[in-house]
Amino acid sequence: MRQVYLDHHATTKPTAQVVSAMVEGLESWWANPSSIHRAGQQAKHAIERARGEMASLLGVKSREVTFTGSGTEAIDLAIRGTLGAMSRTNPKKNVIITTAIEHSAVLNLCRELEKTGRARVVILPANRSGVVDVADLEAIIGEYATESGHEVALVSMQWVNNETGVVQPVHRVGEICDRCNVVFHCDATQWVGKMPTDLRSPEAPRIDLLNASPHKFHGPKGVGVLWVRRGVKLLAVTPGSQEFGRRGGTEPAPAIVGAGVAAAQARMWVEEASNRSAAGALRDRLERGVLGACAGSVVNTTVGPSLRLWSTTNIGFPKLEAEAILLSLSERGVYVSAGSACASGSLDPSPVLVAMGVDELIAHGSVRMSVGRETTAEEIDRAIEVIGQVVRQLSRSMPG
Repeated sequence: MRQVYLDHHATTKPTAQVVSAMVEGLESWWANPSSIHRAGQQAKHAIERARGEMASLLGVKSREVTFTGSGTEAIDLAIRGTLGAMSRTNPKKNVIITTAIEHSAVLNLCRELEKTGRARVVILPANRSGVVDVADLEAIIGEYATESGHEVALVSMQWVNNETGVVQPVHRVGEICDRCNVVFHCDATQWVGKMPTDLRSPEAPRIDLLNASPHKFHGPKGVGVLWVRRGVKLLAVTPGSQEFGRRGGTEPAPAIVGAGVAAAQARMWVEEASNRSAAGALRDRLERGVLGACAGSVVNTTVGPSLRLWSTTNIGFPKLEAEAILLSLSERGVYVSAGSACASGSLDPSPVLVAMGVDELIAHGSVRMSVGRETTAEEIDRAIEVIGQVVRQLSRSMPG
């Protein structure tokens, strides 16, 4: 049975070079990187080479890059670390402004911080297109101004939505935060490694903290990335001497080395605009094909393909259940997802689609399909064929 993997927003397959580098790391750089002997320093040197590759992918300086155990941990360090640093000088500076369509790694953390009284959280809505409404952001920040200074600790917004692929107005948010002297944290999990990223460029959005996940661009799991702009204060959540004092714990050298190789490969790939255009054309082909093969199906955003990341589409099949679609497709070798992989197992419709105002009958039957660097036209055509068969079969089995 031919297998078609269209779940690249959930994770990507590590490249052969990444695997080879990690095996070499396990065999050659297994010593503790904090040890001062030759073996330890060789492991440390391998980590620093990888840090340099990651910095090049982001267009930043190496010492500004912190390795964590995952993208979720990087988000936690960015948000908790900012709150912790600010609480030392102003305990009331604990307002977090975020959005209704963030990844659960952000929203669940914000809910926990609010529940325990460590933060006050303001949620910005998204419109039917899946774009966050930031028209009143500056006014909201102003509402928390006091004689001793405003009480907003940070704004946290994703660069690209993980379920719809819609690019968010991070440039505008960065300008507002810069003007209001507010820290801006950006979850760039779905952007980095898929689009050119040069955070030092004058054209780049003004971001203070940015996280990424190598396993989203053909690197390994078990390692995350947090970029911290020079001068931004961050209190370590896990104290220690490693990672410039930002994150304690013995570094997983093999995983970090693999992440460095993935970063180097991703940078070469994204720098060629033709690569992104070709991959985007496959996404468009998939989208058109599925809409044509499945009567009544709709794309769950009014934003056109050019305003979405090239990799993904989110399509709703009214009155069907996403779980039934996924299982039927999986049995036929086509792998997709129903929203965020981190929320799998839930029978509820995607919180992102609900926040966008998508009709419940559509949201319950919505599927995310995401192409990758190695997706082929033959795989797209096979997916269209199978999806059409599955949706027609499930539609016939519906009561009434």
